[in-house]
Amino acid sequence: MNPLTASADMSETSLSQNVTNIEAGESVVACAFLGRTPVYALADGTLLHAGIGEEKRVKAHEDGAILSALSDGKRMFTAGDDGLLIATDAEGRSETIADEKGKWIDALTLRDDGAMAWSAGRVVRARDAKGEVKNFDAPSAVRGLCFLPKGYRLAIAHYNGASLWFPNAGKPEFLEWKGSHLDVTVSPDGRFLVTSMQENMLHGWRLADGKHMRMSGYPAKTRSFSWSPDGKWLATSGADACVVWPFETKDGPMGRGPRECGVRTRRVSRVAFHPTTMVLALGYEDGWVLLVRLTDGSEVFVRGERESNDAVTALAWDASGRRLAFGTKEGKAGVMDLPA
Repeated sequence: MNPLTASADMSETSLSQNVTNIEAGESVVACAFLGRTPVYALADGTLLHAGIGEEKRVKAHEDGAILSALSDGKRMFTAGDDGLLIATDAEGRSETIADEKGKWIDALTLRDDGAMAWSAGRVVRARDAKGEVKNFDAPSAVRGLCFLPKGYRLAIAHYNGASLWFPNAGKPEFLEWKGSHLDVTVSPDGRFLVTSMQENMLHGWRLADGKHMRMSGYPAKTRSFSWSPDGKWLATSGADACVVWPFETKDGPMGRGPRECGVRTRRVSRVAFHPTTMVLALGYEDGWVLLVRLTDGSEVFVRGERESNDAVTALAWDASGRRLAFGTKEGKAGVMDLPA
């Protein structure tokens, strides 16, 4: 039985027998699917294509480490400490998109229409679908980027707040909140912007009027976000449970507490909502991976070992929601295939 269905009994279910383990050999920075093939971006600059019955390694960054990576489903985009932004397809063919002349590319984001943006220090570059590049100098070093769901507009996280920038027009809008802002995400309906912070908390703004939202209580920094498929819940890492904030009303989480699921004695390090159901894939600091149904908290074990400190650093569903890829800090990786 498929454990993701609303009627499935998940109380004694394990999917460990559905996991294919892969020896990546290097720390996994990110993972994604190109078609049905899982691809792992490794810290040493290599992309590991783990096709059925064969593995292919492509040295995307010859003289540098991969710092961040994203996929549009057709190519894997990798940004490195060599200053290069490189796109690599399923056949292993690579194209250099940008060269920042040795400056680290710290953040990267993609749009569905082929546009993308990246940052190197304070400089943000936005490249539209036609290849035209516009530049923006942020107030300080940029740590996080994401496109808003509507319009060609960027959210940029930096020290003392976030900026909203239309590359094609106008002066950026500055959203102020003192402190160091790290990653940034925007709700699928475009109403809320949320950043993670150095101070083990989240800060948010309601974009219609700039009203502030504070989400605190984390014992560690939140470095992984994921929105539910209906856009009403934001799952976050950084605690010994997945902390899921409600955003279904016009006030978002203001005056409301979060849900918690997947409670363990080790902290959640990565989160990934299933693309079509209210099920979360959770990765932990000890290498465990669980599936958790948000509606009732039911859990399914995917993988894990006792007495491990090999944190999960990457999680990704394929487009169909039938396969889940994962990777760890010490170079373990794998794919879980859901039963029919």
